Amino acid sequence: MKIVPGLAALACAALASALPALAWQETPEASSVFGDEIEVRVINVEVVVTDGKGNRTPDLKPGDFRLRVDGKPVPIEYFTEVREGQAVAAPAPAAPNASDTPEPAVAGLPAVEPGAPVGTNYLVFVDDYFLIARQRDDVLQSLKRDLSGLRPEDRMSVIAWDGGRLSRLVDWTSSREEIAGALEQAMKRPTRGLDRAADYRSFLLDDEFIKSANSDPEFGEEGADEILKRLASPGLSMKQRAYGEGLSRQIGSAVSAVVSAMRGSGEPAGRKVLLLLSGGWPFSILSYLGAGEPTLSLEEMPTGEQLFGPLTRTANLLGYTVYPIDVPGLTSVAADATVDPMAGRGSVIMGLDATSDRPNADLRKSIGAQKPMPAMLTDFKNLIEQELQGSLEFIAQETGGKPILNSNRTLALASASADTRSYYWLGFSPSWRRDDKSHKIKVEALRPGLEVRARNDFLDLSRQAEVAMKIESALLFGGLPGDERLALRLGAPASRKGKGVEIPITLGIPVSAMTVLPVDGKYVAELELRFAATDDRGNQSDIPAVPLKLSSSQAPAEGKYVRYETKLVLNGKARHIVAAIYDRASGKIAAAEADVAAN
Repeated sequence: MKIVPGLAALACAALASALPALAWQETPEASSVFGDEIEVRVINVEVVVTDGKGNRTPDLKPGDFRLRVDGKPVPIEYFTEVREGQAVAAPAPAAPNASDTPEPAVAGLPAVEPGAPVGTNYLVFVDDYFLIARQRDDVLQSLKRDLSGLRPEDRMSVIAWDGGRLSRLVDWTSSREEIAGALEQAMKRPTRGLDRAADYRSFLLDDEFIKSANSDPEFGEEGADEILKRLASPGLSMKQRAYGEGLSRQIGSAVSAVVSAMRGSGEPAGRKVLLLLSGGWPFSILSYLGAGEPTLSLEEMPTGEQLFGPLTRTANLLGYTVYPIDVPGLTSVAADATVDPMAGRGSVIMGLDATSDRPNADLRKSIGAQKPMPAMLTDFKNLIEQELQGSLEFIAQETGGKPILNSNRTLALASASADTRSYYWLGFSPSWRRDDKSHKIKVEALRPGLEVRARNDFLDLSRQAEVAMKIESALLFGGLPGDERLALRLGAPASRKGKGVEIPITLGIPVSAMTVLPVDGKYVAELELRFAATDDRGNQSDIPAVPLKLSSSQAPAEGKYVRYETKLVLNGKARHIVAAIYDRASGKIAAAEADVAAN
């Protein structure tokens, strides 16, 4: 579905008594009258240090670490140890010997008082588009059960995504009752994971794959020939290409939703943890298309780094350590979508004999037989399972977290809480260029026998990209906490002679969301207008940006609104529209959402 903003946009008199009794005019885009903002940002890196037995190592000093960015050492400017959730005072530099290089003085992290408790902020993201309800609910029940282990300074926010819209079930709160209520609400939401499993099962049962399976009964001569043919094939079939491209788009939408959830959740003080309830994200689309068999193609499909890079870079930019949760647990995506895991048994695999030493061959022989059997706990040949878990391992490794796999999924909160109670905070100020490039971070422990775990990079985000991500978050949420609210009214949809519908849009832009400056005897505001639309299936439109430069001969009054009218031409059956105005000078966003009337 594509949105095309109408070209005939008019500014006219007051929408209601709350609007100012003056006319604002849209002026041609010219050089901006607003300067660029200059800011100083510090990168904080959370570092977990363990000895050879996996025990945490306390009492380290800045001189015990080496910090490299893109291979070059950088000074550690801030240093704080957090031990069992409490900040430890920054150590004084050791008195040097005559032959030693003096240690530079290092300050503790700003806003972290020595001896004070350091809270952890848990952002729970529930991917209802890929998850199956019963599997999801097992994990949500475990989160609810383990809320008693949170400390008074810990907080949690819960966000769910249905494939099109983000829903904030609870904003940051330390109230166990509010969090428990949000988790209960999350368990009542419908999921669409059965659709995803059925799509993949249908893809595997395509005639081409059935024919291949029948020619490969025991990895014999015919089977070997078939595999060689696949390896020699220079391209994907139409079925493979269509499914692969569709899956790439679905995963891309899920990743965008996670990014928007992080960016749309503010910047809470303290440690930030993302508990990512995900399911069905393969790391390699090409391998997934081959159902775990060797696949070689000259055609490109997005790699795991390309698919999940926006998620990990945003997490590192905002300081989130990600703990991806393998909600389905031990399973196979070839499983019958109607079979759910039984309590205490993990998942079941359709037609897979748990005693077989050739699980992939047996799976191909029996596919469609629908003989549920317990999954093997040591099924190392299940490459499909490895693809799904590989995505979680990549996301965790890039952000300094841990993947929570298989049966550990019901210990997610307890595991993440234990892992984030003791760590070191290292801070440095890079040379910001705002060029949207990723820079590698490597932290080394200089004492022998110690191992470190930390995030791997940070993103030097440009102003344009930062603004786009913030606006996209507002569009997915229908607004962000603390932001201004637009007045939004949709007119009756009118069918066009070609295709699609045209919808009149009337906006009331709050004056408090605009930066207005006097220029050449007029009052000028520079804004950016964006729209997003979703249909009944959760498909989301493109998000076009329309620059607006508005002017008036009279100064606007605080507390009032400016009326702006435009039209949208929608190709498709949109049911919900979100509008967002971004003020370039102040960074403020005003948003609103409304349902489209049936036509």
